[in-house]
Amino acid sequence: MKKELRVILSGGGTGGHIYPAIAIADEIRRRYPDAKILFVGAKDRMEMEKVPQAGYKIEGLWISGIQRKLSLKNLSFPFKLMSSLSRSRKIIKSFQPDVVIGTGGFASGPLLKVASSSGIPSLIQEQNSYPGITNRILSKYVNTICAAYENVKTIFPAEKTIITGNPVRQDLLEVNKLREEALKYFNLSKEKKTVLILGGSLGARRINKLIETYLRKFDQEGIQLIWQIGKLYYDDYRKYESENVRAKEFINRMDLAYAAADVIISRAGAGSVSELSIVGKPVLFIPSPNVAENHQAKNALSVTENNAAIMITEEELTERFEPCFFNLIKDERMLKRYGDNIKSLALPNATSDIVDEVEKLIQKKT
Repeated sequence: MKKELRVILSGGGTGGHIYPAIAIADEIRRRYPDAKILFVGAKDRMEMEKVPQAGYKIEGLWISGIQRKLSLKNLSFPFKLMSSLSRSRKIIKSFQPDVVIGTGGFASGPLLKVASSSGIPSLIQEQNSYPGITNRILSKYVNTICAAYENVKTIFPAEKTIITGNPVRQDLLEVNKLREEALKYFNLSKEKKTVLILGGSLGARRINKLIETYLRKFDQEGIQLIWQIGKLYYDDYRKYESENVRAKEFINRMDLAYAAADVIISRAGAGSVSELSIVGKPVLFIPSPNVAENHQAKNALSVTENNAAIMITEEELTERFEPCFFNLIKDERMLKRYGDNIKSLALPNATSDIVDEVEKLIQKKT
């Protein structure tokens, strides 16, 4: 392999596409400190802020997705696509990458299509148990597909699909050793069960409302909470901070939050499912119904099918939450079984394994 490796990564629109791309870039840079790395994203999306914060240069394309309902916005899509294909050609011609990697999102579509058509080795990483439309289209053209779930081989070409898992933070591998430090950090009691509630950085309206409804019962049952309320709802729910409730807009020390928890209530984004598998704690998933192609429910189902977590949809919460949750938290054998089972699904070496596949592609080309 030549000394100066040149890599383009593209992924964005949501953190679920951006952070895996950054993790892959970090591993490439760890192995090849002199590597030239460029990101390509969609203009005006969060990657244009998050990628530079991580220390990487990014170029923006004028691209967006097709609205699934009738919308005037769809009229501009053909023009955006042609613009993005043209811009992608110019970026690739100028940068001359050895390999192009996509992690999903609008911008990765035109970039990976141009790269594969130009004979440049290309790889996509699919986080979800049911692939999005961009990666389903790209799977026909790229050389390698790194996925997190075995069932995607029925959707992608099986011969070029490798199950690696999703890139996650490596500091989560041994969180259980941090429990005493975690309880001190959050000023929580050793004598009470702790529940961690995660609705994402912006927050989840339905989950927050659910927790508010059961605050008195949590208190009566001697249950303490670490409640990530989220940016959008923090001002509405911060008033519930108390001896048994740690009400947070955002949690900076997720390793300690995981370490303190006996049970976790969470959305089911692909990155969250992968992290929670590594953490190995009992999880009750409440998937968001507001994501494309119902990805979160499918992600959660891939875990619950292995008897490794509980899933309750938002529509079922009124009927099912109380019996499911309170039976779980009182049953030590059930807690252990769910914790052990979800940990057995973890793929902790995903980032390294993905970069191994990147290296194989480059070596084939040279």
